Amino acid sequence: MIKIGVFGAGHLGKTHLKLAEASKELDLIGFYDPNPETVSVDSTKKYKTFESPEALIEAVDIVDIVTPTSSHFELAKKAIQAKKHVFIEKPLTNTVKEANNLVEFAKAEGVLGQVGHVERFNPAYQAVLPSLTNPKFIETHRLSEFNPRGTDVSVVLDLMIHDIDIVLSVVDSPIKNIHASGVAVISETPDISNARIEFKNGCVANFTASRISLKKMRKSRFFQKNAYIALDFLTKQVEVVKMKDVGQDTKEDLALLLTNAEGEKKQIYFENPTIENTNPIQEELEHFANCIQANKTPRVSLRDGARALEVAHQIIDKIG
Repeated sequence: MIKIGVFGAGHLGKTHLKLAEASKELDLIGFYDPNPETVSVDSTKKYKTFESPEALIEAVDIVDIVTPTSSHFELAKKAIQAKKHVFIEKPLTNTVKEANNLVEFAKAEGVLGQVGHVERFNPAYQAVLPSLTNPKFIETHRLSEFNPRGTDVSVVLDLMIHDIDIVLSVVDSPIKNIHASGVAVISETPDISNARIEFKNGCVANFTASRISLKKMRKSRFFQKNAYIALDFLTKQVEVVKMKDVGQDTKEDLALLLTNAEGEKKQIYFENPTIENTNPIQEELEHFANCIQANKTPRVSLRDGARALEVAHQIIDKIG
């Protein structure tokens, strides 16, 4: 088993501690958090507490950084320089320069890094991934009720970056243009934002993110030639609708048929991919452990995290 230690025992940090402890792939050594009030909470007392970042880094193989974004760079740099593998919650760092530096540090030290873009491990996304072949129009909505936790960054870095990472992972094309708008309603940074990314291959992606909504929503829709794919990250439900040409020998009695403007007949059919009952956070942590053992690039590498961060900052710059 690979030894892991957690930096940060806040809301998400406690979840990481619990799942790492339950994992058969990981050996949870303990955690470090500089906040005495956090350390004294009952739910953390069963875990070993380290007195300094250096002590925790020395004791483990993987450093799991679940702290405020402002501390990611320095903690990750310390761990990488100690030749420890790093798992870092999103967003990767405060700045694109810091993110790119971490990519180079990890490469120089020969260690692996993974970014916590957890939706890549959502079982609903994994179920439809084989169907996402060449999307040409994508629409995403990620809405949350207001919560002061996380408002230290723009809603683009807090919420939209999840969908930015997903879109960048399925659209194999450079970006051509970015348009964006946003409004700071409660916080000092935008609480609601809309962005439009145009790719050089013709794909267009529209993003909407809000942290001042009355209800939660985590939905994405993908349109491509002869297919429509709807994905609900929150409820882990999917809808895959595909079309195929109909010939004299392929027509089915109960098929749903339509004829387009050119007179071509199409058959509509629905796919129901199997959705596994998995915990995405535990999946991403164990995936990282497996990548270390096999010396393979993680599904969400540090470079992936840096690219998503760069696009997020480009959107923020457009908002102004």
